[in-house]
Amino acid sequence: MLKEFVPTAKRHDWRLEVAGQRVQIIKKDPVRGGILQFGTEMVSSADGSIAALLGASPGASTSVSIMLHLMQRCFEDEIGTTAWQMKLKGMIPSFGESLAKDANLSEQIISRINRILELSGE
Repeated sequence: MLKEFVPTAKRHDWRLEVAGQRVQIIKKDPVRGGILQFGTEMVSSADGSIAALLGASPGASTSVSIMLHLMQRCFEDEIGTTAWQMKLKGMIPSFGESLAKDANLSEQIISRINRILELSGE
């Protein structure tokens, strides 16, 4: 398969690695016993000291949202501090704001993305 993508690849330069294992979620149901769940779910201990992402691999469209939710759950005291808020805003310029409600901010973000990814914006 590698040769299909990289025709010049040499077998001795590569090795196969197992990237991970997919798990599926089965939730308790009082009527049916268990229900097979599809998608991704985050579980964490009550004190937030450990967390896991179960199920299907999250795609790019959901991974940031999932990670922010995890941070809120596991770092409840820290995430509200000015330092964390400023850091998050630096990484995610629209953090805490609604792009659906602010057309100007939405256009700014789209322009920024187009510039960073060197897209024409069309």
